[in-house]
Order: sequence, then structure tokens, then C-alpha cells
Amino acid sequence: MKNLKYRTPGSFVTSAARITAPLLAVVLCATVAQGHGWRRGEHHLRPPQVPAGLEVPAGNELASHATGGGSQIYVWTVNPTNAALGSWVLKAPHAVLLAGHEDERDDVVGIHYAGPTWQANDGSKVIGARVNAVTVNPDAIPWLLLRAASTSGDGALTDTTYIQRLDTRGGLAPTTPGTTPGEEVLVPYSAEYYFYHATQ
Repeated sequence: MKNLKYRTPGSFVTSAARITAPLLAVVLCATVAQGHGWRRGEHHLRPPQVPAGLEVPAGNELASHATGGGSQIYVWTVNPTNAALGSWVLKAPHAVLLAGHEDERDDVVGIHYAGPTWQANDGSKVIGARVNAVTVNPDAIPWLLLRAASTSGDGALTDTTYIQRLDTRGGLAPTTPGTTPGEEVLVPYSAEYYFYHATQ
């Protein structure tokens, strides 16, 4: 088993059980929860204000919004030509997606994982490709604009064209070096995700 570590602002704890149990719970909850779905016309979704470079191109409209909470997983990677050099490399996110509406915050509507992939409870998926990034908070991972590289399934995310990752909190790579090549660290984070589709 890999040497997994969970990093919080004030501690650095090693415990495989502490990692695998919550992650399993995330997957199970996201699988069985039905929620209220992604699109609620009565909420009159409005695109958020974003920094220059993160605007979604004309011809697309906001379809849904979800709040993501989980971990950014980093791997300690050593330079193959110089063992003295190493860095934390992002492996994948691992998060639960909650309904983005104030009256539905407890509804699990999907999960977010490697790809980066967003998967709704109905099985539909979108894999994103980064278009641009802006650092808004130096203590958190950047805000992103992503385009849909591919979609699958028949559901809420099938026709996604763009995704924005905004209002990020936490998730930055550790500032202290790892101890062994391949060591993994899970850093807590949260973000708001906005999903767009082509204007009908």
C-alpha cells in the first residue's frame, strides 16, 4: 500500500485507514444519493462574475452549479536525472459534488475525480481540458476555465461545453518536501463549479 498522508493546516498525520474510509464513503454516498438533479429552471441561474480570461465564450449559457468538497491528491515525484530534486505533482482531485442552491446544500448530486472528470448521479460525465487559470487567492488553488474535452451518458452533464472552477479554498501542494518517491498527500479543498451548455 502506498504511503498516504493527510495534510491539514495544523497537522501532518499518517493513516491509511483515515484516508480510505472517507474516500469510500464519498463514492458510496454519491452513488446512492438521488438529490434534486442539476437543472432547476426556477432558480434562474446567472453566470458568476469572473476575472479576465475565465469568461465562457458567447453562445453558451449556465446550466447548473455545484459545490465541490474533498481533496487534491499530490504525489512526491523525484527528478529521474537528479535524485536531489523533487516536487509535489497533482495526481487527481477526489470530491463530492453538492447541489449549488442554498435550499439543497445537503443533496449529493455527483462526484469529481481524475480526468478531471465530473460525474452526475444519473451516470452522465464530462471530462475537462484546461483553457485558462487565474490565481485569485494565493492560499488556494487557482480558479479555472475548462472546455469539455468529452462527454458521455445521457443526463445532466451530457451536453456540457464549459466548466468554471471558482471560489476555491485550500488544495495547494505541500510546501515541505516528501520523504519517499511516490508518497501521496491529500490536501483538503473546496470550490464552486459552474457547468455550461450551448445556447439552444
